[in-house]
Amino acid sequence: MLRSFTARAPTALPRASGLRLLRGLATATNITRDTAELDQITTLPNGIRVATEALPGHFSGLGVYIDAGSRYENDHLRGVSHLVDRLAFKSTKSRSAEHMLETLESLGGNVLCASSRETIMYQAAVFNKDVGNMMGILAETVRDPLITSEEVDQQLETAAYEIREIWAKPELILPELLHMTAFQKNTLGNPLLCPEDRLAHINREVIEDYRSVFYRPERLVVALAGVEHEEAVKLAEKYFGDMPTTPQTPQTPTAPLGPLSKLPFVSSGASAPLGTTTPAHYTGGMTAIPPSDIPTHLPQYCHMHIAFEGLPISDPDIYALATLQTLLGGGGSFSAGGPGKGMYSRLYTNVLNQYGWIESAVAFNHSYTDSGLFGIAASCHPDAGHALINVVLQELRNLLANNYSGLKEDEVNRAKNQLRSSLLMNLESRMVELEDLGRQVQVYGRKISAIEMSEKINKLTVQDIKNVAQRVLKGKGGPTIIVQGKDESIKAMGDLLKSVQKFNLGR
Repeated sequence: MLRSFTARAPTALPRASGLRLLRGLATATNITRDTAELDQITTLPNGIRVATEALPGHFSGLGVYIDAGSRYENDHLRGVSHLVDRLAFKSTKSRSAEHMLETLESLGGNVLCASSRETIMYQAAVFNKDVGNMMGILAETVRDPLITSEEVDQQLETAAYEIREIWAKPELILPELLHMTAFQKNTLGNPLLCPEDRLAHINREVIEDYRSVFYRPERLVVALAGVEHEEAVKLAEKYFGDMPTTPQTPQTPTAPLGPLSKLPFVSSGASAPLGTTTPAHYTGGMTAIPPSDIPTHLPQYCHMHIAFEGLPISDPDIYALATLQTLLGGGGSFSAGGPGKGMYSRLYTNVLNQYGWIESAVAFNHSYTDSGLFGIAASCHPDAGHALINVVLQELRNLLANNYSGLKEDEVNRAKNQLRSSLLMNLESRMVELEDLGRQVQVYGRKISAIEMSEKINKLTVQDIKNVAQRVLKGKGGPTIIVQGKDESIKAMGDLLKSVQKFNLGR
């Protein structure tokens, strides 16, 4: 089965975001190795990192992870990440698109390509006996795609349809607007969804420009789960070892881009020298939009996202913040319940079970290499938005309280256990384990084991959770607020930024 996705929700714990930590390991003459108990990392002479994890079973996972994504795009490349993953597993220099599809179906595996703000990943799961064949297919689609004009035109048409559909779905478009408002006109605020007015400017040549910038060996991690390390290194050398290294001659970019490179079209900022890093700049702010005019059978609600600048994925407090997110929990107004559903979380007990007019309330935590967003997404009856803001802000303020509304040891322990359980259950999936391996090597240069994560979570105290709540909710930045509703409903809410100040949150 062939699947292709544009984006995946960031997880609470460190799994995603492309920080370049191992550039110094690339050498022209030697293969360097860092061996852990279960996972091993080898850096090939051209800079590609090969990571493996020893997992038993009849299936193996293979992945290629590239330091790319929307945060690195400049004006010339804006929106291309949205298209690149759609062009995966199509025609290559050695086989047609039909032949590619037939080959994938004959292997009977599961493949996908997904782009996000900080990475593009290609993944596959196949029987152990087919690992070599699948590695060859991954190498073809990463290194040698034809990218015909016909394929590009087809995907542009598909993207145009997707854009219209996503704008009609608040659960998809509001997180996108949240990032664009929180990091206005920089890095993490670059649109993950291709802007509609950019579709006419993207063609085969622009996509090839994108590939020439980002598809470089020093930006690649090849990860394999369930494959012996020596075999994995041999396969990586066979299929990726001859990728040429990046030329070191700086070239003038066409527009400012984002972090790091000495490549065409890539710059660290309008005035920063090439090769330096531009960190994400949190701005905060507010955006209000009307309901979608696309006909739908679903009821229309007033939707609201309230966020504060979160923590980068490598921050020591990331485990405490993930626990805080679990403690808040939340979901929809209806849930089947059952173990692990978080029915005792604060947003269920204090919000959804108390206010029948609130349709949903859920905590979110998006973490990236140098920043993040933490907050609550909620929706309610179309005319109740003015009351919703006070309910949400009260729940956030309660996290800072020292009275009966403050954090309790029993709920912190419950959240810690739920988070540890969720972490371990997710890693039972071969594809999740594979992504976890590949992305962590990109971010940290090594794999942080589930046991190590679980131990860090278990050691957290109530005071640790209070401290991280104070750090995020009373931090240096102001709030980011996104509202979707009727004009009269938005006007009835008043000045939402002032409402946040009245609750003594944010700067």
